[in-house]
Amino acid sequence: MTINRRHLLGASAGLVAAAGLNRFGLTPAFAQAAAPTYKPEEGATLRLLRWVPFVPAEEAAWLANTKKFTEATGVPVRVDKESWEDVRPKAAVAANVGSGPDIVMSWFDDPQQYPDKLVDVTELGEYLGATHGGWYAGLEGYAKRDGKFIALPLCAIGNAVVYRDSHMKAAGFQEFPKDTAGFLELCKAMQAKGTPAGFPHGKAVGDGNNYAHWLLWSHGGMMVDESGKVVLNSPETLASVKYAQELYKTFIPGTESWQDVNNNRAFLARQVSLTANGVSVYYAAKKDPSMADIAEDMRSTNLPIGPVGKSVELHQTSTLSIFKHTKYPEAAKAYLQFMYQADNMNAWIEGASAYCCQPLKEFAANPVWKSNPIHEAYARASETLRPNGYAGPLGTASAGVMADYVLVDMYATAVTGQMTAEDAIAQAEKRANRYYAT
Repeated sequence: MTINRRHLLGASAGLVAAAGLNRFGLTPAFAQAAAPTYKPEEGATLRLLRWVPFVPAEEAAWLANTKKFTEATGVPVRVDKESWEDVRPKAAVAANVGSGPDIVMSWFDDPQQYPDKLVDVTELGEYLGATHGGWYAGLEGYAKRDGKFIALPLCAIGNAVVYRDSHMKAAGFQEFPKDTAGFLELCKAMQAKGTPAGFPHGKAVGDGNNYAHWLLWSHGGMMVDESGKVVLNSPETLASVKYAQELYKTFIPGTESWQDVNNNRAFLARQVSLTANGVSVYYAAKKDPSMADIAEDMRSTNLPIGPVGKSVELHQTSTLSIFKHTKYPEAAKAYLQFMYQADNMNAWIEGASAYCCQPLKEFAANPVWKSNPIHEAYARASETLRPNGYAGPLGTASAGVMADYVLVDMYATAVTGQMTAEDAIAQAEKRANRYYAT
């Protein structure tokens, strides 16, 4: 069977009108723009490289949609999983050697590292944006180069503080502090009570980068200015490092080696009572009867506001890219188009249980965001995220600095005493200039 507009879009639009519209409160959108038509190549097969899920139901929903695509088109799709830390290097190798997966579910501005190795998906990106209320600007920026879509924005994985409410109150706080000064005092008090905090200073793709960028931005620091000039060595950055040093003193030992799984594990093992994570940690506790008290006691909130005076957070982001080495580019485009259909995308967002925040504004109407109070802190991640390349343009340099953990390492070397705050900043500035000077 070959795929065409009637098979792929017309029938699905009818299903959405019949079943999905009342459920999600959406309006018919398929007539708003001319739908592109992609006919899979004869004998096409596809291979997708994706990150290991932290919410099993998210993966189950993705695989269910993939199965529907195969049933509709006859195109088999093999889905390979890698750890969060391993997706980036494996995708880069595939791009540079010209073989491997056809599609990759990657991180942040990774597509900007090898834009010439990716299939232009501008036609599909513009259609989806016009059809589903527009892309969120931060997510769209990660996926575009010189005005063209080199990838499709997939989601923001919201990052928020999770904490034990009873432990916060036992430390003398009835409400969670709104500012960084109060947050430091809370962490000191919780450490004194034997219920410490912990944030990753290791090379964690998501949590480590989220924490480091919040430290920098909340104090008014920046890696680069609007022109892309490195401006990291500033009084604001120094203030952020000194704040991080004080905060680190309240942490459980070992956070300098934490990767993306470690803060979850420490929280669920009752080793820490405060960290920042996706909503996945809540559902891990909720499904385990031995952790029922943790789930009941858990609360979520956005990271405190620092001297900069406003909320500034990174949030993990993911994109979908098609490699030029694929033998089946039309099949790959058809697959992506299918996965972004309203019924399929909504099913995936629901399956993720507030872990994956929608890339397109129409899907903010999904009921998952109001189904549990703990979801509230994650609901606006796609809307509020600040791209990691702030305040300069995204591109090869910003992607390289992120992939090399320049900012993460700056804080790690300073808080652990390997370098003074000033030396750690100077080293990070030197490393960043290697990318931005080229």
